[in-house]
Amino acid sequence: MFASVRRYTMGAGSIDPMMHRVDEEFAPALAQEAGFVCYFALDTGDHTVQTLSIFHDKNSAFRSNELSAHYVRENLGEFKLARTEVTAGEVLVGRLVPDLLEEMDRWRIERARRRGW
Repeated sequence: MFASVRRYTMGAGSIDPMMHRVDEEFAPALAQEAGFVCYFALDTGDHTVQTLSIFHDKNSAFRSNELSAHYVRENLGEFKLARTEVTAGEVLVGRLVPDLLEEMDRWRIERARRRGW
């Protein structure tokens, strides 16, 4: 497996509406790509965001960088995102709790409910 980590700074707007759009639009599209394993978007504070995409193969992981750049350019312009760093590499060690996806889905739904989405 191969991972790609992207770091962005936000020049405008609020993280919650941006993450809502990423969750509703980009993440489902990325999940349809060949070799997809998982995707995470993190609020890293100070108007910064990091994303992690994991794919079965190197080419798909690198392609996710192109897909994300296109999505940001075409759909998130009002947030004035600047990609400041991209790193990638082979995943050598990993662990996953079996019920992680169910737990994350519950958290996402509750957060959206609290925000009135």
